[in-house]
Amino acid sequence: MQVSVNEALNQLGKSGVKLFEKVMEHGTMSVEIYRPVNTDLQTPHKQDELYVVIKGNGEFLNGDERASFGPGDVLFVQAGVEHCFENFSDDFLTWVIFYGPESGEKKDEAH
Repeated sequence: MQVSVNEALNQLGKSGVKLFEKVMEHGTMSVEIYRPVNTDLQTPHKQDELYVVIKGNGEFLNGDERASFGPGDVLFVQAGVEHCFENFSDDFLTWVIFYGPESGEKKDEAH
C-alpha cells in the first residue's frame, strides 16, 4: 500500500469541505490526511495516534503539555487524551495514524 500527499489531498478535495480523509486501512491501523482551518475542533479519540507533520508549524496541546511543531515532527497522543493544534499556519497539513485497540495499548513494563 502506498499513498502520496498529492493523492491524499485529491481525495480530501473530492470530499467537499471535510477537514480530513481516510486514505489507508489495515487491521486496526488507519491513516488520514488532516487539514484544519483556523481552529482545530478535535475531541479525544478511542485509539492511540501519531501525527506526522507534512508542512506548516504551530503549537500542539497534548493533555497538560504544550509544544511547538514543524514539518517532519512526529507527535504521539494516547487514546482518550484531550489534544489540539493551536496557532498553526495556514498551510498546516499532517498525516494522522490511528492504531491499536480502543482505549489504547497498554504500556509494556519491560520498556
